[in-house]
Amino acid sequence: RWIKFEEKVEDGGERWSAPHVPALPLHSLFQLRTCLQKGTMLLDLDATSFKEIIDKALSGQPEEAELQPALRERLASLLLLQPQHQPTKSLLQLLAELGLSPCRGRKPGCPTRHPPAASSPGQSEPRTQISETPLKEQLRNRFKKKVLPRAEAAHVAVGEVEFLEKPFAAFIRLRCAVSLGSLAEVSLPSRFLFILLGPPKVKAYHEVGRAMATLLADELFQRVARQAEHREDLMAGMEAFLDELIVLPPGKWDPSARIPPPSRLPSPRRRTAMDPLDQQPRGNGDMTAAGDRASAGHPRSGEELERTGRLFGGLLRDIRRKAPWYGSDFSDALHPQCLSAVLYIYLATVTNAITFGGMLGDATANMQGVLESFLGTAFAGFIFCLFSGQPLTILSSTGPVLVFERLLFSFSQDHSLDYLEFRLWIGLWVAFFGVVLVATEASHLVRYFTRFTEEGFCALISLIFIYDSLKKMLSLADAFPINWQYRLDNVTSYSCTCNLRRLFNPILTCLTVLHRPPLPSIQSPPATPAGLSRTQCLDRGGHLLGTSCQYVPDVTLISFLLFGGTFLFCAALKRFRSSRYFPVGVRKLVSDFAVILAILASCAVDAVLGLETPKLLVPSELKPTNPARGWIVFPFGANPWWVCLVSAVPAVLVTILIFMDQQITAVILNRREYKLQKGAGFHLDLLCVSLLMVVTSVTGLPWYVSATVISLAHMESLRKESATSAPGEHPEFLGIREQRLTGLAVFILMGVSVFMAPVLKHISMPVLYGVFLHMGVTALNSIQLTDRVRLLLMPAKHQPDLAYLRHVPLRRVHLFTVIQLLCLALLWVLKSTVAAIIFPVMV
Repeated sequence: RWIKFEEKVEDGGERWSAPHVPALPLHSLFQLRTCLQKGTMLLDLDATSFKEIIDKALSGQPEEAELQPALRERLASLLLLQPQHQPTKSLLQLLAELGLSPCRGRKPGCPTRHPPAASSPGQSEPRTQISETPLKEQLRNRFKKKVLPRAEAAHVAVGEVEFLEKPFAAFIRLRCAVSLGSLAEVSLPSRFLFILLGPPKVKAYHEVGRAMATLLADELFQRVARQAEHREDLMAGMEAFLDELIVLPPGKWDPSARIPPPSRLPSPRRRTAMDPLDQQPRGNGDMTAAGDRASAGHPRSGEELERTGRLFGGLLRDIRRKAPWYGSDFSDALHPQCLSAVLYIYLATVTNAITFGGMLGDATANMQGVLESFLGTAFAGFIFCLFSGQPLTILSSTGPVLVFERLLFSFSQDHSLDYLEFRLWIGLWVAFFGVVLVATEASHLVRYFTRFTEEGFCALISLIFIYDSLKKMLSLADAFPINWQYRLDNVTSYSCTCNLRRLFNPILTCLTVLHRPPLPSIQSPPATPAGLSRTQCLDRGGHLLGTSCQYVPDVTLISFLLFGGTFLFCAALKRFRSSRYFPVGVRKLVSDFAVILAILASCAVDAVLGLETPKLLVPSELKPTNPARGWIVFPFGANPWWVCLVSAVPAVLVTILIFMDQQITAVILNRREYKLQKGAGFHLDLLCVSLLMVVTSVTGLPWYVSATVISLAHMESLRKESATSAPGEHPEFLGIREQRLTGLAVFILMGVSVFMAPVLKHISMPVLYGVFLHMGVTALNSIQLTDRVRLLLMPAKHQPDLAYLRHVPLRRVHLFTVIQLLCLALLWVLKSTVAAIIFPVMV
């Protein structure tokens, strides 16, 4: 049987083979061409049953090849016998039928197959004729799940018949596809039939049937066969098929070897639209085709970035483009995959908010802390997802913004200025400049962002995620030091006691960490409380004495194991979709919930071990981190009046930072390879970010902009793939599940996280750092730069067959990659200094 690739019944008739690319003898194609040239051909035949088709095919022979009535009757009775199909059985069915003898000897079909016509009636068991209605086995056949909607069946019947003296061949196309009862393996409408029967002296019928089935499975030949009006049209289609044929020389490969299906197939459009450049031999230095392919992933050709020449013209066009999709932005989220995305991105956003909130607190003397980070993320993200042009974007604090906050706080302290009031005026100016940029359609400059810029920015943010996760893990060695001096042989000399100092004689109690019998020379008074814990000892004013007082279980080691295990578990479960184990529905479900399953598994291991690994700490009270500030920042009173004017200078730098950070991320998210259907909204997104600057500045909350890595992770978690695929065919990427509900749910959960502290405190921070590492590595692997860096380390003979390597000299590829890496290193050095605020300009 064929859908896109060939499947054979293995010897013994118990199972189907793995799908493989059909390898056809060249002679069989020439014989098939002869059959189509000289055999019966009925185009647009009006028939509603298989019996009627056979009668018209046998009576439609030309006069010189007309069959005798007796032969015609015998052929008709033979073709109308019920075919025996190889069912697709489950494991339980196979176990139940171990004692049954398998069917043998089957003919190729597309996608069905038929048993070979018997050489004489006495050599086959008596069988019933084809039923005009589908059988129960057809309706219950699980193979139908692999068939695409609106698919049709084509039937190929070939075999040897002793009572024929010369071959009988017929190609039939019905005017309308009809169901032919129990003929097909599954109940599908049929349009094409091919019959080839002949005497046993010719042994090539089987291979001719395979060649016909392969042609009918080819999309271009199907198109020709549907539109053909005469025999010559059909022959032209076969000639076009032969023109694309590639012959493997004998002796250079094993004909019995089965060629596995490729991961990607050329589209029929590429096969039909032949570029003259593609028809000419090209050297390795042809740059034209490579340039065309390199620009295929950019949205710059769309109308989203075209200027209208009117104030707010681009914004109005964004609103008109997105308004018709607003209702579907909520209905399209009704899918289990969205639940997985919500939990995944929520945990990533919580971890990011805690990390940046802690660093903001250190940089601003807690004027902005973890609670402000939680509330600001929840509010800004919710409003952005509700009104933005690209709701798949996730807002977050970024490194350059953090650097600016640190510099601004230091400047305010040095010049005796109120930090929050100064910051308020900068935020208002940034919002004003942002609105001006929206009004003048400055976002059209995005069209000049090249792959070089996008990849450099994405690689930098991805490396920051990877670096920060590793840095956080290495810092655990300071909080939970590794006991390098511990020796098992010296365990008898380790002890720790509590000295309360309230009595002249010390009261010694042994801690429970490492037990040691009390020294006989020291007698504790009877009134002394026994078994004081470390906390109780310190609360009573005592101090710890002994060689093991600083001992803690090896928390650092188990933390690194949880960190690495979570990362590896995430990667393994994400790849489980393409695994060979379990049904496709189970694989998709596991892959969609990969990150959540990895987090739950790692947290379960942590809970079973019971070690005091660092846990997720969420604020439990709604009050400012610094008691000296309130929830509203007033514009006047603490600073001189001229501060409101001077603030415009640093606001220009922040505006450039926000614009570049926001728009580069938007360009990356709106690439063509993501197949987004609802369009982008560059102007609308920038307006939302600018207006949110006003609210977050007035309330003293952090400033927010698009987070590249988390947004890419959000999109990756919402990938859509075809539900049905032919055996051997990889599921087709259909696009992203575009909707607003996952983002809204994430930020609603962020807002209520303050009340979920009793639950969230059981999540280990090394587990979340492992998720961070997974997000950074996934985003890094999604860009072409990573592939080209790998090429630097590969000998030429081991390099993959990439499209750009066929058209661009390898030295040019390496030069481009090295320049990108040098620029990336410069950006990394720049972001590590006080000049990090200007790094978007450098990008």
